[in-house]
Amino acid sequence: MKRLVLPLLVLLLPLAGLLRAADHALVIQTDFGVKDGAVAAMKGVAFGVSPHLAIFDLSHENTPFYVWEAAYRLKQTAPFWPAGTVFVSVIDPGVGTARKSVVLLTKSGHYFVTPDNGTLTLIAEELGVAAVREIDETKHRRVGSEKSYTFHGRDVYVYTGAQLAAGQCTFEDIGPLLPAQVVSLAYEKPRLEGGVLIGTIPYLDFQFGNVWTNLDDTLLARLSPKFGDRFRVTILHAGKPVYTGEMPYARTFGDVPEGAPLLYVNSLMNVAFALNQGDFVKAHSIACGADWSVRVEKLAP
Repeated sequence: MKRLVLPLLVLLLPLAGLLRAADHALVIQTDFGVKDGAVAAMKGVAFGVSPHLAIFDLSHENTPFYVWEAAYRLKQTAPFWPAGTVFVSVIDPGVGTARKSVVLLTKSGHYFVTPDNGTLTLIAEELGVAAVREIDETKHRRVGSEKSYTFHGRDVYVYTGAQLAAGQCTFEDIGPLLPAQVVSLAYEKPRLEGGVLIGTIPYLDFQFGNVWTNLDDTLLARLSPKFGDRFRVTILHAGKPVYTGEMPYARTFGDVPEGAPLLYVNSLMNVAFALNQGDFVKAHSIACGADWSVRVEKLAP
């Protein structure tokens, strides 16, 4: 038996090292798409920092330049990842300008490497701001990229994120400490006023054409709803009504006839609207973003 122990340890030691090195995942979000080599170049830089990194995609199909969408996708995804995860988010219409390059450490222990251009709006609210540091590009930049001004995702952000995830630098080493706040996009905050729920449409369930709001189930509960109760829903764009209609509060889509509208609580525990086996978004020309808002009112029996 003793003869077997040493060879077995020799075989297991590299695996143990790999598991330790991959403790902190690196999750990447961009608006680059995957038709060319931009995303692969970023992953190559990360792999060059450490071949043991566990690298994952959040999305690379974001609407180009649309910072709000990036902010919401981080909010939608990050809470399901363990503390220590490093997110690199590059939706950066101001690349090469004076906007700050930062790393946010949330109170939940997650790290976000990104331009401070509003991308962190919802994460800061959702997970809390523990500290923010500006990236010192004299230390945290891919060697040989000093003359490159338009691909900070490759040259600064993923390089810094990989260093952090691999344990090759600490948060304190990133750069100077900034005030514990980030650039924030304006939007309709969820609230109850005079018996009416007011909020925004941060995102759409694009695959199925459902409309998602930022009104959570706790806020909905203040209206004491029961399944089958009817609600009046108004959707506005830039303050102008786009849709007004009535629909029941349902547990799931099949609780109403095919093609009928319903109000339900989605997988993120937020109020949403749908057509059973239909596309609410296309049927009523709905979009999402900070300039889209909703009004939800419970109707008398």
